Amino acid sequence: MVSLLSAGIAPALALMSFFYLKDRFNTEPILPIIQTFLYGALLVFPIMFIQYAFTAENIGQGPFISSFILTSLLEEFFKWFVFIYTVYKYSTFNSVYDGIIYGVALSLGFATVENILYLIGHGIEYAFGRAIFPVSSHALFGVIMGYYLGIARCNSKHNNVFLYIALFIPVLLHGIYDFILQTTSVYWLYILVPFMILLWINGMRKVKKANQDYIGNIPLAENEETASF
Repeated sequence: MVSLLSAGIAPALALMSFFYLKDRFNTEPILPIIQTFLYGALLVFPIMFIQYAFTAENIGQGPFISSFILTSLLEEFFKWFVFIYTVYKYSTFNSVYDGIIYGVALSLGFATVENILYLIGHGIEYAFGRAIFPVSSHALFGVIMGYYLGIARCNSKHNNVFLYIALFIPVLLHGIYDFILQTTSVYWLYILVPFMILLWINGMRKVKKANQDYIGNIPLAENEETASF
């Protein structure tokens, strides 16, 4: 059990450390990051209950509805909602990169509990694949959500637009991820690997933009041209 828990937690710790250390100018205190991580972890249980209820009643089990509504929209909406009503009010949330850090923490809290439960049910031999794909994808969805919520938090103009972009893009990408898994039974790896590479490229671009424009305490959101998708 100890090895299983370690395998379930290790990817999240590695990814959280990676993105935390990428913050070059305004490192966040650890306590609110841990708090945000726990918010994400607690989200697993109500979402699993809702998904189980739909599965038990055989409602919305087609690939498109299951991928884009019951998985993507449900999970990303809850993360987005919790972020806005908790993290968004943190006094330490004062730059766009802060949004990325908290978005990653929230998503990895969710992914960690989900990962542990999956490994308990299916075995530790799935740990490596889970780390590469589901856990990493959750972290990258968190980067994108946090990036746009960071812009909304730091920008007095068009902040409502960025609030909704912060939900729409992760929902879309998460839905595509799950749709690939559900509709490509044999060759899924050939499609999912390029998709994950593109996710990483996009995520690292967001990290770079958030860091570059923080120099001199200038929030990224002040330069709307850098807020491209």
